[in-house]
Amino acid sequence: MDLRLRGRRLHAAVGALALLIGGGTWVAAASDAPPSVHREDHFLTMPETPGGPGTVRIDTSFFTAGGAVGRRPAVLLGHGFGGSKSDVRAEAEQLARDGYAVLTWSARGFGKSTGKIGLNDPNGEVADVSRLIDWLAERPEVRLDKPGDPRVGIAGASYGGAIALLAAGHDPRVDAIAPQITYWNLADALFPNGVFKKLWAGIFFTTGTAGSATGAPTAPSAPSASSDASGPSDPSAASGGCGRFQPALCAMYERVAVSGTPDAAARQLLAARSPSAVADRIKVPALLMQGQTDSLFPLGQADATARALRHNGAPVAVDWIAGGHDGGDRETARLTARTSAWFDRYLKGDPHADTGPAFRISRSGGVNSTDGTVRLRGAGADDYPGLDHDPRHIPLTGREQRFANPAGAAPPAISAVPGALGTLSALGAGGLSLDFPGQYAHFDSAPLRTAVRLTGSPTATVRIRSSSPDAVVFAKLYDVAPDGRRQLLPSQLVTPYRIEGAGEGRTVRLQLPAVDHDFAAGHRLRLVLSATDLGYATPVEPATYTVSLAGGGGGTAATTGELSVPTAPEVRTAAAPLPAWTWALPAVAAVVAALLLLTARRRTAAPAPDPALADVPLQITELSKRYARSTDRYAVRDLTFRVERGQVLGLLGPNGAGKTTTLRMLMGLIRPDGGEVRVFGQAVRPGAPVLSRVGAFVEGAGFLPHLSGRANLDLYWQATGRPAADAHTEEALEIAGLGDALERAVRTYSQGMRQRLALAQAMLGLPDLLILDEPTNGLDPPQIREMREVMIRYAAAGRTVIVSSHLLSEVEQSCTHLVVMDRGRLVQAGPVGEIVGSGDTVLIDVGAAAPLPDAVVEKIDALPGVVSAVRADEGLLVRLAAPDGTPYLLAELVRLEVPVHRVGPHRRLEDAFLTLIGGDGR
Repeated sequence: MDLRLRGRRLHAAVGALALLIGGGTWVAAASDAPPSVHREDHFLTMPETPGGPGTVRIDTSFFTAGGAVGRRPAVLLGHGFGGSKSDVRAEAEQLARDGYAVLTWSARGFGKSTGKIGLNDPNGEVADVSRLIDWLAERPEVRLDKPGDPRVGIAGASYGGAIALLAAGHDPRVDAIAPQITYWNLADALFPNGVFKKLWAGIFFTTGTAGSATGAPTAPSAPSASSDASGPSDPSAASGGCGRFQPALCAMYERVAVSGTPDAAARQLLAARSPSAVADRIKVPALLMQGQTDSLFPLGQADATARALRHNGAPVAVDWIAGGHDGGDRETARLTARTSAWFDRYLKGDPHADTGPAFRISRSGGVNSTDGTVRLRGAGADDYPGLDHDPRHIPLTGREQRFANPAGAAPPAISAVPGALGTLSALGAGGLSLDFPGQYAHFDSAPLRTAVRLTGSPTATVRIRSSSPDAVVFAKLYDVAPDGRRQLLPSQLVTPYRIEGAGEGRTVRLQLPAVDHDFAAGHRLRLVLSATDLGYATPVEPATYTVSLAGGGGGTAATTGELSVPTAPEVRTAAAPLPAWTWALPAVAAVVAALLLLTARRRTAAPAPDPALADVPLQITELSKRYARSTDRYAVRDLTFRVERGQVLGLLGPNGAGKTTTLRMLMGLIRPDGGEVRVFGQAVRPGAPVLSRVGAFVEGAGFLPHLSGRANLDLYWQATGRPAADAHTEEALEIAGLGDALERAVRTYSQGMRQRLALAQAMLGLPDLLILDEPTNGLDPPQIREMREVMIRYAAAGRTVIVSSHLLSEVEQSCTHLVVMDRGRLVQAGPVGEIVGSGDTVLIDVGAAAPLPDAVVEKIDALPGVVSAVRADEGLLVRLAAPDGTPYLLAELVRLEVPVHRVGPHRRLEDAFLTLIGGDGR
């Protein structure tokens, strides 16, 4: 049998294969079309308090999909504070398509529901959930475990996440929960270590009191058009100054906000409405998803929840997501899918449902070059390690220090900024962090010999003495760059402490914020204690604090101590999941491979390295490129030139000269039709290893505007997959000269600073060959001069720079050598001095007479021995075939009655360029 396929038979075989694959895909897609979702809206009337006379009306929506498919498990889906049921509609519809009966509702005081906000009062919002479960038990679509007991799970974020935990503790009919970014103890969240979290508390209570959700963590959504029109039109209307809040909550907030200090009654009120109040009764499988950029409910809240539920014997998984209440990526699609899988396992009873690892962290995986977004990669472990697992003990040093709490506690230090403003600190990269001199003490580690991945909550012990009876301080851990000036506060988090009895001196063990952060080798860890913080209430009376490390020393001598840094080495990066359709790839690949083996011609092997060029940055030989639709015209043709170390080469030519095509072939982005490009003796092909020695800056770069310049560079280098030590970031930054601007958000940069940052990015790794395409676009003259100096400094170290630019005056000042192209061909190459000062071009000064007529210019251009004649501002530029042709030219000009005032060689690159291009284009 002849297995060879030729001509039409080959095309037919490939077409049939494509048709089969495409047809199969179409059939599969058609058969997997998602079912339509049905929604019912209802107002349910419930007692205002158990056994009380009043009632409230709760606005609900019930979602099902798939028609009459029998009974299915139910899911209650709660919303965030300040929102309504409308906020979770998309997630509800997806869960309905996944085979659940989903009930959403607007909590008391939100959306179109009536009643007072009780912050998940057991006799209010929590009792409402039990009645919603009663309602589900009567629905024919819902699976029952027994009469009156539906199979039900609860999910929600923030306020809705807390109701999931509370309902599981109060109602034994709840079978599984999946809360997100929520609290375990609301008193600990708003009054951490006895310090009032005034900004976040103010957002909560202002939202409820004012009757609008402006500034709330989750902005409210307008009720859908299909909501029951008979519902209440304004649930915010209320008597007195408490707005929609229960009076007891208003009184508590006003008391604490005025005094600035939480009291025992306030703590007791909030704790009683927290999941921690029913800690011993929550025994259902729980998926806990907590935010890493979250100063409201930090990771410690989820840790306390996990420890309590595991003590009760419940299955628990912990997921640290990238975002949180302070901004960042909330990973909505991924968390919805994981929630569905969790309920598949524990509500549907599917033993094969992939619920994910017991512990998962979202970590930065670099920047997506297509859209500039931050890539996230998951790291997981089979067990949740907690916040103090496998600690590394890192010595700290620093003298005993005194710092002040200023009168009025102003100006305050800045760490996290709540809510929408918190997006400035997303991912902990840059953001707003500021400590005022005289208001803080700090203790440093030595430079790290190896990188340290902090996963958990570090601890340190200090000795503190105050001029006041009590002290309020804010503990934070900075990542300090090798130069000692630039520091980063991971996730912008601090831990406040009210230290009673500090007037007599106290030794205090500090537990710093829980974060996941990689401290690079060469960096230092810096423990800072600050007297103020923007997000918290601090004493308004002035005070002086004296702090030392508890390990020893004192006075002017250095004190010593240690920082306990938890790690989780067993947490490893997970492989990215493959799309479901990839099961067919092996079979398709086998067929395609067989066709290629039978029909394809043997590919030419890559040329062997040329040892003679091993030290030559660039050698281009007979390079040609013709695009598919330009069969009669080459973009580049027979181009040959060479670049040596230490040169700054200017690539010049008019539009269409082939400069960009040449650069693209040089960087391995397109293949030439003929000739070759060698970089340090290695032939350039797409993906060639030698390209790691090439850096490129092509008309700017995309940066994440809310991150600092340094964070953008770090993310870019991580995306390359190369070791951090190879980046040589500090050397590149020194050459680029960004200075202190490196720590600012890129959105604050001028165009010149953005160009410098792009240049620094191209110089990461200190490539031996740097390619710059129009690096001065959009710059003003001072910025252009600075960019010129950057290029010269870079080449001065023995490296090579190739720059393509239209600014001829800048090229003349910054470049040592030139390559001039026109219509794809080389016109001239050589040192700038030779081209600018060559004797084959002369300037004819015609004085103040009228411009020469075109007919005269054409006659000069046609003279024997004249290559070209081009008008210039000063007269006429004439390029001669031989340098000794000037006497002949002068005689001919006299014969043509040209008013010659002066004849001399030109000295400007612009003139030389016009002459060269004019001659080549004849």
